[in-house]
Amino acid sequence: MYQPTDLKKGIVCQIDGKPFRVIDYNQKVMGRGGSIVNVKLKNLVDGSVIPKTFKGQDKIERAEVTNKTVQYLYKDVDYYYFMDPVSFEQFQISAGDVEDIGEYILEGQEVSLQFFDGKVINVELPTSVALKVVYTENAVKGDTTSSIQKDARLETGKIVKVPAFIKTDDMIKVDTRDGSYIERCK
Repeated sequence: MYQPTDLKKGIVCQIDGKPFRVIDYNQKVMGRGGSIVNVKLKNLVDGSVIPKTFKGQDKIERAEVTNKTVQYLYKDVDYYYFMDPVSFEQFQISAGDVEDIGEYILEGQEVSLQFFDGKVINVELPTSVALKVVYTENAVKGDTTSSIQKDARLETGKIVKVPAFIKTDDMIKVDTRDGSYIERCK
């Protein structure tokens, strides 16, 4: 069991039988009245964010969320499929339960699955991935040094705004949190 003051950013707890991750923490110390802890919690099953206030005597249950590194196999209309490379056990997660992870992963790539009560609840992508540019317009001579942006289609089908100097067949790093261009891979 957690005390309210144990709820720092990143801690995973269980409220009403559902796993939540603390994404914001604020503590107010009252004179003789103890302290009040205000947190924002992200539901690890459906992704919703809720505010919650705890008083000093409240008890918060720990959530038993485990991670497992798996290999991405493929996607069909409804599900993404993954395999444990050691035991060859296969897992599936509904495409509706996870955001557009297909825009950032390729078949055979390793990702981390989160489990709660033996059920897959989330796919954790790395913060950045390297992907190949399969099509982009050529830069106009003289525009390569300015901050002009253009569209580039990646091998996963995602379209990203990139600087003018990026060419077809370049490898670039993309931030998986917001889909933005980071840098060209060397």
